[in-house]
Amino acid sequence: MNAKAVSDMEYQEGIGKAGTEVKEGIISSLKAINEIEAEIVSLVRNTVSNTLRAGGEVAGQTLSITKDVVKGAITATEEVGTSLVLSTKSVAKGIVMGVSDIGGDVVTVASQTVKGAVKGAAEVGANVGLVARRAVDGVIEATKEVGGNVTEVAKAAVGGAIEAAGSIGNTAVKAVKDVLVGVVEGVKEIGSVAFPKP
Repeated sequence: MNAKAVSDMEYQEGIGKAGTEVKEGIISSLKAINEIEAEIVSLVRNTVSNTLRAGGEVAGQTLSITKDVVKGAITATEEVGTSLVLSTKSVAKGIVMGVSDIGGDVVTVASQTVKGAVKGAAEVGANVGLVARRAVDGVIEATKEVGGNVTEVAKAAVGGAIEAAGSIGNTAVKAVKDVLVGVVEGVKEIGSVAFPKP
C-alpha cells in the first residue's frame, strides 16, 4: 500500500471513531433527558395528588393547584435558563396523572393545564405554538397511561390551547392551530370539533 492509501484509511478510521464517540455521547445525553423527564412527571404527579388529598376538596382545588404547578415550572425554567418547551410535556403529564390518582376530572384538568401553559409561555416570551403542542402531547400521553378518554381529553386540550391563545391575540391563535393540526391527525372527530368549518 502506498502512503496515500494508508493516510486515507487512517482518516476514515478517525471518522469512524469520531462518529462512534458522537453517537455514544448523544445516546447518553438522550438517556439522561429521558430520566429527567420521568423525574419531572413523578415529582409533579406526586405533588398534585398529595396536595389534593390533603385538601380534601378536589373540584375546587384542582384549578388553583394546576395554575400553581404551571407557574412553578415556568419560574424554574427561567431560573435555570432552560427552555419552557422542554419541561412542558412532563409537567402537563404529571398534572393529569396526579389528578387521575385521586379520581379527579381529567378532561377539565387537561384543558386547564394547556391553557395555563399557553398563557405562561406568552408571558415569558416562549414559543406559544410549541408549548401548546408539548402540553397537549403530555395530557394525551398521561390520559392513555391512566386509561382515560383520550378523545375527550384531546378535544378539551386543543380547545383550551386555542381559547388561551385567543386571549393573547390572532398571531398566537394561528401559531397554536398550525402546530396542533398534527395532534388531531388520525382522530377525525377531534379535528372537526376543534377546528369547525365556518
